[in-house]
Amino acid sequence: MDLRTLGCVLLLPLQLLYHTLRAGVRLLLPGRRRDLSGDVVLITGGGRGIGRHLAKEFSQSGAKKLILWGRTEKCLKEACEEINHMGTECHYFVCDVANREEVYKQAKVVREKVGDVTILVNNAAVVHGKSLMDSEDDALLKSQHVNTMGQFWTTKAFLPRMLELQKGHMVCVNSILSLSPIPGAIDYCTSKASSLAFMESLTLGLLDCPGVGCTTVLPFHTNTEMFQGMRVRFPKLFPPLRPEVVAQRTVDAVRTNTAFVYLPWSMHALVFLKSILPQSALAEIHRFSGTYTCMNTFKGRT
Repeated sequence: MDLRTLGCVLLLPLQLLYHTLRAGVRLLLPGRRRDLSGDVVLITGGGRGIGRHLAKEFSQSGAKKLILWGRTEKCLKEACEEINHMGTECHYFVCDVANREEVYKQAKVVREKVGDVTILVNNAAVVHGKSLMDSEDDALLKSQHVNTMGQFWTTKAFLPRMLELQKGHMVCVNSILSLSPIPGAIDYCTSKASSLAFMESLTLGLLDCPGVGCTTVLPFHTNTEMFQGMRVRFPKLFPPLRPEVVAQRTVDAVRTNTAFVYLPWSMHALVFLKSILPQSALAEIHRFSGTYTCMNTFKGRT
């Protein structure tokens, strides 16, 4: 081993210790938050659920303009009017992120009519709530196209300009199910796991790109119509998250340039346990929490 390699090996533990301590200090003493007054924010799936709450939270946090994308014009229009009434300029465009050509076309329209997007929030998602053998092939494909591939198309559409401006932020509203899958939502869990890998890769790829950051939010079951009917065994012990809380934490993570956010914080324990426990022990955790059967009563929006 040459001296240069030896030096790098010896330096690595010190670097890890430094960055761990730095992260701890940031938790205790949060730094200056990003000023959103010059930002144009585009939210996919912005007409309802978490997306609609995200729009309101970005508006309240001072974003310059908001753009909502979705597949249902009625919901988009209602959400857009609500944001405009709050005093923030808001526009909406009907766009299915699963359709690559439609994404590129609408992205061009956005640049021409509204301006350069500096914060992109990939929030659009679908879930069908069926087992693999009970799912239609087209439904399985739809989950992958919306939840995973849609991120590819929106990122390719907007990231290049952010890099040119040296100003931008890529956001993904993911799910803790990307790390701890459950039966009855195999399409959703698989697509979210792919989405997480996409964001992890993108985050690393942008480390040396000044002014452009990434945030991935991994919430527990959230109380929206998307997962209506989902039931855990002990709802008082594992209460669903409120969508406004997810929105608040997401915007705060963007403003503090936080890469990964687990909601609630206790989800860190689940990730840790999964890395050290045998599968048989993990199965007991799933039985205790009721995740084996939580989708049996699912009747949410697909």
